[in-house]
Amino acid sequence: MHNALLQKDTVHELAADGVSFQVDVSSGTPVISYWGQDLGSGSRPGDLTVLMDDGVPQANVDDPEAPGMWRENARGFLGRPALLGHRDGQDWSQMFTIINTEATSTSLVIDSADEAAGLLVSVAFRMQPDGVLLITQTVTNTGTDTFDLNELTTWLPLPDHAVETMDFTGRWLKERQPQRRPIQTGTWSREVREGRSSHDYTVVQLALTAGADFQNGSVWSTGLLWSGNTRHLVERLASGSTSIGAGELLLPGESILPPGATYSAPTVAATFSATGIDGMTDRLYRWLRARPEHPSTARPLTLNVWEAVYFDHDLAKLSELVEVAAEIGVERFVLDDGWFLGRRNDFAGLGDWTVDPAVWPNGLGPLVDRVTGAGMQFGLWFEGEMVNADSDLYREHPEWIFQAGGRIPPEARHQQVLDLGHPGAYEHVLGQVDAILSEYDIGYIKWDHNRVLTEAAHLGGAGVRRQTEAVYRLFDELKRRHPGLEIESCSSGGGRVDLGMAGHADRFWTSDCNDALERQYIQRYTQFAIPPELLGSHIGPTRSHTTGRVHSLAFRAITALFGHAGIEWDVTETTDSERQALVSWADYYKRKRALIHSGRMVRVLQPQEDSFVHGVVAQDGSEGIFAYIQLAAAGSSTPPRFLVPGLDPDARYRVRVAEPAGEAGTIHARAPQWMAGIETSGLALALVGLRPPILLPESAILIEFERI
Repeated sequence: MHNALLQKDTVHELAADGVSFQVDVSSGTPVISYWGQDLGSGSRPGDLTVLMDDGVPQANVDDPEAPGMWRENARGFLGRPALLGHRDGQDWSQMFTIINTEATSTSLVIDSADEAAGLLVSVAFRMQPDGVLLITQTVTNTGTDTFDLNELTTWLPLPDHAVETMDFTGRWLKERQPQRRPIQTGTWSREVREGRSSHDYTVVQLALTAGADFQNGSVWSTGLLWSGNTRHLVERLASGSTSIGAGELLLPGESILPPGATYSAPTVAATFSATGIDGMTDRLYRWLRARPEHPSTARPLTLNVWEAVYFDHDLAKLSELVEVAAEIGVERFVLDDGWFLGRRNDFAGLGDWTVDPAVWPNGLGPLVDRVTGAGMQFGLWFEGEMVNADSDLYREHPEWIFQAGGRIPPEARHQQVLDLGHPGAYEHVLGQVDAILSEYDIGYIKWDHNRVLTEAAHLGGAGVRRQTEAVYRLFDELKRRHPGLEIESCSSGGGRVDLGMAGHADRFWTSDCNDALERQYIQRYTQFAIPPELLGSHIGPTRSHTTGRVHSLAFRAITALFGHAGIEWDVTETTDSERQALVSWADYYKRKRALIHSGRMVRVLQPQEDSFVHGVVAQDGSEGIFAYIQLAAAGSSTPPRFLVPGLDPDARYRVRVAEPAGEAGTIHARAPQWMAGIETSGLALALVGLRPPILLPESAILIEFERI
């Protein structure tokens, strides 16, 4: 460690995998002088001191300072400060000065203080081998009185040629829909106040150069490692200066710091790509996959019984499902809602996590034995953060729910939220779930969270932050007690899919919507940041439970293939031909999941909006699988060619159509010749591409590429 103030003109650079991040500490505050593509061997970090000088415009402060990490108004900065708070109306304006730095080739930690305000701030930058930059900030109250912290946001500067932004919106059954707009003067803010990351959540926020697409242009992005309330921002000042920011949205009084206390802001994952959106995705995938907590075993083909039986739990019916699931090749069988005390509908039972003897007089043992005896893993559904008024738990401890002002919050999904900030409530949930996992051979739990948090007050004070930390702690403790346990994060479908939960859960339920057409959009944009092996993607019933649409099995199967695949369907009602198709598809998934769950995601920009093309290419370019999806009736009698980027341009590939679950609905008079099988080069596929067949709307084909 050294005193940075004694090392004037010091510029620290963190670089990896073609990304450079440079911090200039010569002015006494950390100034991010560059974040982007590596400038090459001919560049020196100090070069940017001159290149980044903006001069002094008229009608400005006489000697402006570059806005540092903390963006203090005391330095003449007129945008949103990184830190907002006060000490009984005082110390609301700070000016931090570096007191210590600690630097290695991959990390930089900077401590800064404002002695007059009684605050110490610290920022840690950690460059990952894949070029993802992890940024963590803290603030410590070094004063003698309480400091009320309102906000601590991580801000990063954007270059002038970042002119567009993209984030994601959504609702239940239609999560993560993109919205793209020009960056304009002012502040664009996406805020979530649901107490969870929500269906209307932007897992990452992007800034892009003009027209940047999947393979072209530059992309900067930020994503929060947090599952509670959040704020993502893009700010452009009247001066033209542009920044991107992310941080926890603190509720009033949620971070009041007594003397000596520290607030740690959620870590931000920041990425830069010079090769478009797919380059950003590739960096995020490689970073997530390299973490020790990332699932390392083959993702088992899963059957969830919710849309097969709902609350109607019957051992004979479920045993029949087990038999058919084993015949198909299912590897994990998940019993969903309805197994616990008093749970015959969604009006009662939540909070009482004991097996209901009225439905299961011999416990879950007979079903678990049938499942494990058939060679499958058994999984079980919980919703431990919620409670029904009609439950023993609520009758005994009504004070354990979130509530403020003596009011009972409005119910949602006929339930209230259990405040896990109460030690008794936390121990109740942990104890009952632990007891079930200890009694039975259960290797997997599906953890649901079916409502938003309203008046999320712990003993009258805001409690979302405490609740989020408690859930993380609960998951980690269950895994510690039950080595090998995997947890699926479900929140009324895709309401808690975020980079924070990815550190504690092993799978996300991507959406409650199993409609294959809707899933094409939902999965496409969720996979901007979350790799397919973490995203549950199931074949639903022929007629969708949530939309009423009817789709062919082939289309549903191809859609479900590009994820952690499974089935959500009463397979006992399948015809012989459907069951044979499911067996074929299950076998195909098992043969190809190693590729799908380790390769590079490739998306192709189509000239018309009636189709999608996406695929996965092995890291060594040896093989790839692509899907051509006809979303709607083709806009032209001959559909446009689709390009196949990402393969080895110098290699030759064997190209063939795969039909793991039956033929697609084609209506051409003669199929394009390549569909009979061809050999060609990776470069020809990238530059010339393939002519798709004429498909019925809402259908797809699967194409394999194997290097010869």
